[in-house]
Amino acid sequence: MAQEVVITCSVTGSHQNFHKHPNFPITPEQIAASALEARAAGASIVHIHVRDPETGASSGDPALYREVVERIRDSGSDVLINLTSGWGGRYVPSAENPRHADDSVSTLTTPEIRVRHIEELRPDICSLDVGTTNAGPQVFMNTLDHMRIMATRIRDAGVKPELEVFEPGHILLANQLIEEGLVVGPPLFQFCLGILYSTPATPEAISFFKTLIPKDAKWAAFGISRWEFQIVASAVHAGGYVRIGLEDNLYVDKGKFGTNGDLVEKAVKIIRDLGAEPVEPARAAELLDLPGRGQSAPAA
Repeated sequence: MAQEVVITCSVTGSHQNFHKHPNFPITPEQIAASALEARAAGASIVHIHVRDPETGASSGDPALYREVVERIRDSGSDVLINLTSGWGGRYVPSAENPRHADDSVSTLTTPEIRVRHIEELRPDICSLDVGTTNAGPQVFMNTLDHMRIMATRIRDAGVKPELEVFEPGHILLANQLIEEGLVVGPPLFQFCLGILYSTPATPEAISFFKTLIPKDAKWAAFGISRWEFQIVASAVHAGGYVRIGLEDNLYVDKGKFGTNGDLVEKAVKIIRDLGAEPVEPARAAELLDLPGRGQSAPAA
């Protein structure tokens, strides 16, 4: 039997270089349509951020998440939905007083606000960023107490957390959350590689990360920018799952912008060339031991 591979497509992300792409999904309608395109191309999971429809800036507005989720669910698609909880973790110190945030760019907020759309919409999966890291001039801040609150509320909502780890120490933090009972069932890790000032996108990094996760854990990996497709191949070689999408890379080939569908199609070809096979959403749900397919969103 061929090795089974779960493909996640991260549709839009929160980066600010979206303006380079001529057809980048920004509005809820565009994000949902791009998610469905990714599903048609072979993705079994779509990872969703939302953006201000007017400016394109990253947003945490629950109404925008609701519109995207309802559009995907109302389409009848079987794709698994993974909502981010990353918005609200960015901190940039004020130049005048670094003890206070620069409110023009910081988004740092409470853990309750960061997961309110998860509790309301109950997706199949949601990301849980584990640990704090530098991200250019910003700090992506996730304190242990905040992570505990978010993990508890995600668990109580019956949603599978995808533990996003950028550095080896993040895995140790995630393991502590697991030991404390805040993450139940076989854990799901996402190895986030190639981000500036974090872990390089290399096969060696994947091999080392694998030594730190629990024996029953499932894992996927992605590399940003020029490393996206290299890490698809490296993850499959190492027995893992993959993530692809415009959050991580704008190009399907050198100098050629791609859609999410284009990126997924290229990942599918790489996977099959390596003798593995992408799985359908129902099989992905089994492999990831999801607590249950997403329920219909409650009325607003």
